[in-house]
Amino acid sequence: MVVAKVPTDGPVWAATPRQALFLNAAEDEVLYGGAAGGGKSDALLMFSILRRIAIPGSRGLILRRTFPELERSLILRSLELLAGRGAAYQAQYKRWRFPNGSLLEFGYCERDEDVYKYQSAEYEDICFDELTQFTEFQFTYLMSRCRTTKSGVRTLIRAATNPGGVGHGWVRSRFIDIAPWGERYTDPETGRTRRFIPAKLVDNPYLAGGQYERMLAQLPEAERRALRDGDWDVFAGQVFKEFSRDAHVIEPFPIPAGWRRWRALDFGFTNPACVLWLALGPDETVYVYRELYVTGMRAAELAQRVVEMSRGESITLTLADPAIFAKTGHEGESIAETMRQNGLPCQKADNDRLAGKQRVHDYLTVFEGWDGNPTSRLKIFSTCTNLIRTLPQLVYDKTRPEDVDTDGEDHAYDALRYALMNRPAVATKRRQPNVPAGISSITGY
Repeated sequence: MVVAKVPTDGPVWAATPRQALFLNAAEDEVLYGGAAGGGKSDALLMFSILRRIAIPGSRGLILRRTFPELERSLILRSLELLAGRGAAYQAQYKRWRFPNGSLLEFGYCERDEDVYKYQSAEYEDICFDELTQFTEFQFTYLMSRCRTTKSGVRTLIRAATNPGGVGHGWVRSRFIDIAPWGERYTDPETGRTRRFIPAKLVDNPYLAGGQYERMLAQLPEAERRALRDGDWDVFAGQVFKEFSRDAHVIEPFPIPAGWRRWRALDFGFTNPACVLWLALGPDETVYVYRELYVTGMRAAELAQRVVEMSRGESITLTLADPAIFAKTGHEGESIAETMRQNGLPCQKADNDRLAGKQRVHDYLTVFEGWDGNPTSRLKIFSTCTNLIRTLPQLVYDKTRPEDVDTDGEDHAYDALRYALMNRPAVATKRRQPNVPAGISSITGY
């Protein structure tokens, strides 16, 4: 059992064997996750404390999604471990200063744009508590703040989480499915290493078999399997459970000239902007055949880019969030006006959120096609990677349980529902299509 002594002659913190495995891991990125009650937050906090002691003048950052979560968990626990033992807590900065000049900071990122609070910062290590509550954009941007000029010092990312939440999908893709659990994965492009260390309640002798375990056993099945058993195959709160790569994702093919084409746009500057190109097949199947997904592109530049990408095509209309038609100030033009002046006239999309969500469900419905294989009225080209990545990750809003949580990465979804609200609701029974000659092998018919 690893024993870690906090500064001066304070009490000893003893790691469980699973926590010790996490503390001693050598990979660049490590996720300690799974069941609730595995001692994950304590392990993160002690990891950062030990690094501050070992590396004079170093800086570490520990993050939660919101400040209340941060305050009632990590900050309170740090006071129990460190208060009166050589380090000084500076409440106005939410940080600990150690005698050797090291700093341990606490931070939060409730919205995507909150990452820019850390734009000029440098940290030798960054820890994310409850990583699945963060978006992939937040994680990726904040990773860029993990850097150092200290010779011989490695920069490390550490995280802990339970399954579920707005980031369940991307966290699973990045850490859970890439290698056997507990084994090292090396990214072939960057050379960086990752590792997932599973945690279960039974790993924590202080909670296993007690009242907390009995409470978890009473949860509904999905929550029980996720929180008690650390099961990543269930996804409590997932909105579009019907999404299937087999039924919805296809390889690209040339869109026939006679098919109707249109676009849908969800504008963002700090957050990503997404534009989808869609086509209507002869059997009323909708094909999403192209996407543009960018951050930091102004309205005029985005419009010019969309026009250029559509050159040679006959596009019937472009649907956009009604919000872009509002004036940006007393005299300023709207985003929609700027786009029109740059060759991209837009029409207001139907922004009924609940009807739009239902329309997406309708088009995602999987049923037996005329050839006996599972199919749907929505097909997405495999090149539309951001729509494919983010759509199955969306979860329900905690305060509006019938709607999608807008804290998730919903930009491609918003564009999709704008596009589908331009189409009627669909029946789930497919008719024998009138297949255009010469394309039966490449359209999914």
